Amino acid sequence: MRVLVAEDDARTREGLQTILEGEGYDVVCARDGGQALEMFGNATFDFVLLDIMMPRLNGYDVCRAIRKANAAVPVVFISAKSEEIDKVLGLELGADDFISKPFGVREVVARMRAITRRSMRGRVDEDGLRDFGFGPYTVSPTELQAVDGTAVLELSLREVRLLKALASSVGVVLGRGRLYRECWGEEPPLESRTLDQHIAKLRKKIEVDAKSPKLIQTVHGLGYRYCG
Repeated sequence: MRVLVAEDDARTREGLQTILEGEGYDVVCARDGGQALEMFGNATFDFVLLDIMMPRLNGYDVCRAIRKANAAVPVVFISAKSEEIDKVLGLELGADDFISKPFGVREVVARMRAITRRSMRGRVDEDGLRDFGFGPYTVSPTELQAVDGTAVLELSLREVRLLKALASSVGVVLGRGRLYRECWGEEPPLESRTLDQHIAKLRKKIEVDAKSPKLIQTVHGLGYRYCG
């Protein structure tokens, strides 16, 4: 999913980009409202994060323009302006949510996952969004969850992609390069441990014993294999 982040503060902008890319989103950043509106007009985005106080055009004006062009794309305001009247105005303009600075990583992730679920529920028939099995779990891409009876595991977009890639080739060794290309959409950086770190995190969620994994096995020197 592609996200437009419009934020004039470089540190906040880079922080949001890091958080969202870590979750598996494709992030495009704008430094001000004018640039954000230009980017929105030149590409398709699944949702938009807008700061309110920005140069050229403020977030409210950008939201108004976006709503004229697209009434459905989710918009979230992120701003230090936390007064109730600002939130009401933002929601009246068509914003789907409002996050006040300073914010925590968990809050941003939770809000983005909630919006992602809402936007994906109407797209079940699209490729890759139907539920699939992984060991004892039923993985629901639209809900970003894996369910086993009453146990519900919260997943990121990236984790869903990894499980989908592994489940599509039961018993087959998938090389690190292939998995990285399929789940990150690019060539893996040299000496990168990003994939291994994500696999380790996944194992802690889905394996009975992450130190002795049964579902996602390491094939040393080659990659990983799903033993369903």
